[in-house]
Amino acid sequence: MHLHKYEKVWLIFGIGSLVVFLMVLGFGAFWQGTHPQSHGVTIDPENIEAHEAFQQENLGITQVADDKYIVNIVATAFNYDLGLDEDGAQVRNLRIPKGSTVLFQVTTPDVVHGFNIAGTNVNMMVEPGYISSLETVMDKTGEYTIVCNEYCGLGHHLMFATVEVYE
Repeated sequence: MHLHKYEKVWLIFGIGSLVVFLMVLGFGAFWQGTHPQSHGVTIDPENIEAHEAFQQENLGITQVADDKYIVNIVATAFNYDLGLDEDGAQVRNLRIPKGSTVLFQVTTPDVVHGFNIAGTNVNMMVEPGYISSLETVMDKTGEYTIVCNEYCGLGHHLMFATVEVYE
């Protein structure tokens, strides 16, 4: 079988690229110990209130230190449960000071949801039986919308809340 000169060049380039890719992947996996996240925190999706963080009084934002906050959220059918205000009404807005480090912890009892704060690096998939968490620094003032970016049913478009980062 005779190969044209350009076919040989592209064949060598393709095989060489594949070898380099596999070497980089192997170096990261075996030498540096890089691997996919497999140590997810589990929760009983039929009894999420049993976990202290997701009891009704602990939902929403909690300050744990100077400029350090934890936000616990339950994503349910077409709603983000951010807790209740003093009047017993559903909270739809979180207020966070600029420059704060925030740990978002989200779970769901029903179906797969998305948790995305538009305009930030906060983007998680929320699955029943797991607690999704992500820590970030909220360093730009403004109002950001929390949206569900995983289709979860007919009322999916109604699933939103806001985060206000203030000076």
